[in-house]
Amino acid sequence: MEERTVETAEDLLVKQHRKEKKDLQAKIQSMKNAVPKNDKKRRKQLTEDIAKLEAELTEKHEEEFRQLKSPSDSALEEVINGVETMKTESVEQDESKQPRVTKAQKRRDKKAAQEKERESRIADAEVQNLQGVRHQEGLKLAQKLAQQQLQIKEIPSDGHCMYRAVEDQLAQRSKPALTMSLEKLRSLTAEHMRSHVDDFLPFLTNPNNGNMYTPDEFEKYCCDVEHTAAWGGQLELRALTQVLHLPIEVIQADSPAIKIGEEFDSESITLVYMRHAYGLGEHYNSVERLKEPANVEDS
Repeated sequence: MEERTVETAEDLLVKQHRKEKKDLQAKIQSMKNAVPKNDKKRRKQLTEDIAKLEAELTEKHEEEFRQLKSPSDSALEEVINGVETMKTESVEQDESKQPRVTKAQKRRDKKAAQEKERESRIADAEVQNLQGVRHQEGLKLAQKLAQQQLQIKEIPSDGHCMYRAVEDQLAQRSKPALTMSLEKLRSLTAEHMRSHVDDFLPFLTNPNNGNMYTPDEFEKYCCDVEHTAAWGGQLELRALTQVLHLPIEVIQADSPAIKIGEEFDSESITLVYMRHAYGLGEHYNSVERLKEPANVEDS
């Protein structure tokens, strides 16, 4: 006998959102097909339009999820309750006509209940993701990068992320002379800081007492830079610009981009700084050229 599962309001809304996302991808593909690939100006505008459409759809979905969760949204509640009541009554009528429930049926019912619970957890997770600071930060960064025909290239979060991002940027330049390993970048950074103590020591303080680092503490700091997975920040980026003779641009979601080493007249290394990428907090990613959106048929 056919099993019936009562869909929750979240289930219905998630299905609606999936359809709207698919429809948007079809619209994007149509927009792409209408613009010649050799028309760089129109392709750039197309990329910005696509980012705007995706952002608007995301905001719409967030608002609908908020309304769904809001007890004050009585109109939506009435519609949802009406649908669920009709489904429940239909199930109850069917159950009244059924004979005694067998063990096999109980197993199927249990499996259906578990599947429903799983889908509910997925819906809740989607709501939290849409409303979460990590998602919002990623959305803002994607819009900023799209204006430069760029997108984020993920870098592992292992303490070496800043150096790995710089390593990736150098590798993308296809110039063997510029390619450097993570270990080499850390070593050169530490070496430069040791040989330019006055440029770095005043900015380092002991977190326990607030005093400027002693020479021994500064040496330990440099050793950590060179030999451990110590997280890198703006001081290390300053050292890297001097070592590489290249400017470094750091793009952020809620602040203007930071450019270090502007005295060097070369193409910048571009990094993305994220405050909410992982549970531990700050993280650096690399960037790459913006890829063409996938065809709807392939999605």
